[in-house]
Amino acid sequence: MITVVILGAGNVGTHLCKAIHASEGIKLVQWYNRSKINSINHMTAAEQCNNLSKLATADVYIMAVSDNHVESLSNQLPFENRLVVHTSGSVPMRHLNKKNRRGVFYPLQTFSKSAELDFKNVPICIETTIKKDRIFLTSLAKAIGSPSYKINSEQRQTLHLSAVFVNNFTNQLYRIAHELVDKQGLDFEILNPLILETAKKVQLLSPYMAQTGPAKRRDIKTLKTHLNLLEKNPNYKELYEQITKSIQKTHG
Repeated sequence: MITVVILGAGNVGTHLCKAIHASEGIKLVQWYNRSKINSINHMTAAEQCNNLSKLATADVYIMAVSDNHVESLSNQLPFENRLVVHTSGSVPMRHLNKKNRRGVFYPLQTFSKSAELDFKNVPICIETTIKKDRIFLTSLAKAIGSPSYKINSEQRQTLHLSAVFVNNFTNQLYRIAHELVDKQGLDFEILNPLILETAKKVQLLSPYMAQTGPAKRRDIKTLKTHLNLLEKNPNYKELYEQITKSIQKTHG
């Protein structure tokens, strides 16, 4: 039985607790957070803790906290020679205190507390200083149903940057599109099939090969029409122009 303590009750920590609670062969022995955790009913079996000095003994301590708290929290842990990992995509493993065995257990996915998530769709990026710890974390990932990859800090930071482009930036473009259609009394749902087909297509083709649209085909008339529609919003107009230039540069 793998025993786990989760530190942090944000989006990642909450989803990890759900996944661990639902998995066989893993026991969530404790859930730590500085303030009281508003846990949902099926996770109340895990002991809650808000005092670092009262942390339980476990096989691994997963710090699912914000990037700027990873180093300070690892320095405050009141024990030594245990396996401590963080879940950040951008924080180097070396920022964890050397008094414990260090590692990274980075789930490459977007997390929202209100959205259900199947961990078979959550790749886990693993980094450790000791081989046996990598083997252990690989087993932990497998137990919650996730594929895992051995990835170093530099590779992970590049993955995180890439994830920002494909997720956070793309979602902001969705938000802009939502605003544009909403002002014309249109339902954003009409774009959902296009969103899904675009995501589906890059599973089969490279993004380079999948690119279509007026920028790639240098449809000047359509580009001018779009820019005219954006005259009242210079920020969106500038963004449209920059992305258009990027596409045209990519496709010669």
